[in-house]
Amino acid sequence: MIRAIRVRKNMQVKTQLDELQNYLTDASNMAGGNAAQLFIPENAAEVAAIFGEANAAEIPVTVSAARTGTVGGAIPFGGYVISMEKFDRIISIDREKRIAVVEAGVILADLQKAVDAEGLFYPPDPTEWSCQIGGTVATNASGARSFKYGATREYVKGLKIVLPTGDTVSIKRGEIISADGESIGFTTDQGNRVTAKIPTYERPDVRKNVSGYFNDQPLDAIDLFIGSEGTLGVITEIELSLLPKPEGFFSGVVFFENESELLAFVDEARAISFSSRNERGRTTPSASQPPLLRKEGSFTLDATLIEYFDDRALSFITEKFPEVPPGMAGAIFFEQETTAENEDVLLEQWNDLLEKHNADLDRSWFTTTEQDREKMREFRHALPVSVNERITRYKQRKVGTDMSVPDENFPGFLKFYKETLDASGLDYVIFGHIGDCHLHANILPKDESEAEQARHLYGRFIAQAIMLGGAISAEHGIGKLKSKYLYVMMGERYLNEMAELKRAFDPNGILSRGNMFDAKFLSK
Repeated sequence: MIRAIRVRKNMQVKTQLDELQNYLTDASNMAGGNAAQLFIPENAAEVAAIFGEANAAEIPVTVSAARTGTVGGAIPFGGYVISMEKFDRIISIDREKRIAVVEAGVILADLQKAVDAEGLFYPPDPTEWSCQIGGTVATNASGARSFKYGATREYVKGLKIVLPTGDTVSIKRGEIISADGESIGFTTDQGNRVTAKIPTYERPDVRKNVSGYFNDQPLDAIDLFIGSEGTLGVITEIELSLLPKPEGFFSGVVFFENESELLAFVDEARAISFSSRNERGRTTPSASQPPLLRKEGSFTLDATLIEYFDDRALSFITEKFPEVPPGMAGAIFFEQETTAENEDVLLEQWNDLLEKHNADLDRSWFTTTEQDREKMREFRHALPVSVNERITRYKQRKVGTDMSVPDENFPGFLKFYKETLDASGLDYVIFGHIGDCHLHANILPKDESEAEQARHLYGRFIAQAIMLGGAISAEHGIGKLKSKYLYVMMGERYLNEMAELKRAFDPNGILSRGNMFDAKFLSK
């Protein structure tokens, strides 16, 4: 029997099913969530007290943020739930140093508004801005702008963490480094030493990957917690680096009648953007660089994002945007930062590149105003909303892919997607982050028979991505729903290495059981 934890009298503790219900599910709609108690602490000391007693009794604990995740990571299956909703303070924003310090429960949209008011910019932009910052760090959230700015990891300078043992630790980037695969260690605030062996698997050469613990060398200790999906500790406070707010943007939603022309445009826009960054002494945040295709003085283009919609996605979205021209093979949504000095030149250069690849310029949409740019972003975000509305009408769950593959294998993988889905006869749409060679194929089954067929196709896509040297999850994470696929990607040896790492921080395996890998690996 689970015993009650002795908590501070002001902390909210809930035990009734109707009080717990909202904390037993997330955006994955995974069924079966249950818990004995819900705790809503207001500070790290209260979190530490919960863990100290839960660890001693070996009671599982699940952390609940905004529950916007799509892989079941926040769904408890027994034990306790800790909600971070009271950790909602923006502690400070330093305009000169371009640093924000926030509690883990701060909502992303609130942070974006606060830094914007200071003339600053926080780039990570996952589709759902109602997420909590702690959740975005735990999942290394990315989104459309990662094409230029990288994922959340690029902006995390410091973390305060409560470990599953109840110990606390503060980690600053650059202070604790593992080189050449050596173990990494630190001393907690309570004086206890934690030492962990780094997993030895080789990470896929892809632009986006959140499949397993980060292990690049040299390895900063802070990066173990970023993207660890809440399996190593609970983040309570975050120090983030910010950028100057861009002066302006040029945005376009561009339609193509021919998909090969669309893909050729993307290839050239991507290569030119990377070349431009290299010439300014900047590098892309992920995969190896393509060859420099830009001739001296010919382009200064540098896209912030390059997003894709296939023909089915365009047909789908006409319910909300009837002005979408009919008969298009696909569309690209792109953005470029501008200034008053370079805006006219950049608009002309984008126009030249689009003309070269036979875009339908007369029926495409362009803007330099903030108001119209937001409408274009609404267009981008309306698609997943429409997909969810349709699948709800079918009383089914969508089957959505999140794989990434190396640049050179991306065209073949997209072709495999389309040929396989067309042959299946199932409803689907393909959209997403084509600049990062990462698309979402959403299959929309109408009944249980089609749902079973869709799950089978998902397995085929997983196998194909792995065969091409890719990752099974580029941005959504593993959670509970994809743990069996991580086993396929990693194999038993590397999952055992991941489990050994987790045991260094969580010796009794109480935190986020079932996330990333089966709990059976923790018993070895």
